[in-house]
Amino acid sequence: MVKVIDTHAHLDKLEDLESALIKAKDAGVVAVIAVGSNHQSNQKVMEICLKYPSFLYPALGLHPWELGNLESHQIDHILKFIEERARDIAAIGEIGLDYDKRVVKLSPKELQKEVLKRLLALAREHEKPVTIHSRYAWKDCFDLVRGAGVEKAVFHWFTGFSSVLRNIIDAGYFVSATPAAEYHKEHRRAIKETPLEKLVLETDCPVAYGREVKHRSEPVDILRSLKAAVALKGIDEVTIAEQSTYNATQLFGLAPR
Repeated sequence: MVKVIDTHAHLDKLEDLESALIKAKDAGVVAVIAVGSNHQSNQKVMEICLKYPSFLYPALGLHPWELGNLESHQIDHILKFIEERARDIAAIGEIGLDYDKRVVKLSPKELQKEVLKRLLALAREHEKPVTIHSRYAWKDCFDLVRGAGVEKAVFHWFTGFSSVLRNIIDAGYFVSATPAAEYHKEHRRAIKETPLEKLVLETDCPVAYGREVKHRSEPVDILRSLKAAVALKGIDEVTIAEQSTYNATQLFGLAPR
């Protein structure tokens, strides 16, 4: 049985967390990065991870989708919460930009950029990796991360241009494969073009994957990400599992698995 790490999971949104974690452990999952997206989920992530030490690792963030619902003092409060716990977390994330017109209507691009810059400054100051959401904002996200001097980053569920992907790889950053690599054209291309040394695996659970039939994901579905990467890259399962797990330990500063 191969050992794998789910580098991006919204565990606070799972209906039966304990069952999902048991299933994942039984399938070979040796660690999960639990990401937050707003104040409530950040609090929940910290609570969950305290219950499963050396298996779950917290990443606290502020998702661009959330900004339209927040006043400036609430944003300040969330960033303060993250900074006060910077020593105890594996990463800052999920953070980033989202230029989908439905999101921009509520969260203007300039507001998104301003908040992301502040979060990246925190990451730089505390030497933390970041988990980046970059839908339709791939170049701006890369430019801001690079410009902030952040040394470690993963561009999660990347679907952007090959030119930006090359910049990401050249900068030493990582890209993650999700179960969408089974069928999503742009994501499949990105995973195929990403060197194995810069690839990690994730589920983004509980996202529902599939075209005709939707499946609500759990950490165990990291095996779908693995098998999709195997098919795309033509490399055996053990090699991809071992390298992606090693990559995750280096990215997030985890003990060897």
